[in-house]
Amino acid sequence: MKKILTVLAAALLFAGAASAQEIANFSRGQQVVSPEVTAEGITFRLAADYATVVSLTGNWMTQGEGPVAMTKGQGGVWEVTIPLLEPEIYTYNFIVDGVAVNDPANFKVQRDGTRFLNMVFVPGARSSVYNEAKHRGNLTTLWYDSALLGINRRMVVYTPYGYDDPKNKKVKYPVLYLLHGGGGDEEAWSSMGRAAQILDNLIEQGKAVPMIVVMPNGNPNQQAAPTLGIETSNVNFRDPAYANAYVKSLVTEIVPFIEKQFRAIPKPASRAISGLSMGGGHTLTASQLYPSVFDYICPQSISSQDTPEIRAQLRALKNDGYKLYWFGVGKTDFLYEGALTLDKILTEEGLPHTFFVSEGGHEWKNWRLYLQTFAPLLFK
Repeated sequence: MKKILTVLAAALLFAGAASAQEIANFSRGQQVVSPEVTAEGITFRLAADYATVVSLTGNWMTQGEGPVAMTKGQGGVWEVTIPLLEPEIYTYNFIVDGVAVNDPANFKVQRDGTRFLNMVFVPGARSSVYNEAKHRGNLTTLWYDSALLGINRRMVVYTPYGYDDPKNKKVKYPVLYLLHGGGGDEEAWSSMGRAAQILDNLIEQGKAVPMIVVMPNGNPNQQAAPTLGIETSNVNFRDPAYANAYVKSLVTEIVPFIEKQFRAIPKPASRAISGLSMGGGHTLTASQLYPSVFDYICPQSISSQDTPEIRAQLRALKNDGYKLYWFGVGKTDFLYEGALTLDKILTEEGLPHTFFVSEGGHEWKNWRLYLQTFAPLLFK
């Protein structure tokens, strides 16, 4: 018995030592608070006694502004304070002796393609919906087979708070198909766009109706986000034979799949489509090639040419009928002139629409703003 107790004691001592070692691995070095947001500004800190030059770079900086130098202080902690930014989410990283590194003191990150960037939240009215609501919906990842694209593909689906409540098992919901831009994937809107948090807050506040949000992968050669390490398709989707292949898959495969797998209302009046940049182009194409599928059309940061074919498609959309045509663009977006062209065509062809112009350019702070602006207008 004594031998058994001795063995157990030794095992516990070993486990404790191992646990202590693991804790030590995480606690080495000076602990700092970064970023620290106050009414006076935002302070960034990095404990890096070994470094010789450290600077800060962030997406709030204008082109050509360059990194901001940080100052080394007591204990080898580098620090810099910048003026308080407008309420929003911003991304940043440090440049340490010429190498970009993330902030080890900040657990808040978002993924942009294959890059993981730290986030800093500046509180305010505009950014309040980016925080977690009291009542939260669910994000689910699903796989579906695409016969058109020839691969098994992944999507992310948001269902609102209460969807899984047994009391609501007969309740059906409208659906927003929310599309990402170039360089993004099926996780872009939930990671960078804060789509779930925005919808949770708007629904909780009674500003938006409960809805399902479908976020597919808009890259026709990808099965899923590149971080999953799955091989891409070798099909050349630039071949004219595959023109609009993804849009065709979206309308003829994804929409039926969602309406079979979820309690979705299978009517145009309960379907909305929106996308940013490349996804905005997909939104325009889907609404023009399939004018009877979506009654709510909300492209973001898009451009249009003025051609007889486009005008004919928009006239067909007008004749078929829709409930909302809303699109937004930033004043300094490189697609701004093309958005003005779309506004001109819609006006001349007599299609009622809302043209929402914001400050800023081709960036997530605008796309998050657009989602919280048009979502309350859907399915009303």
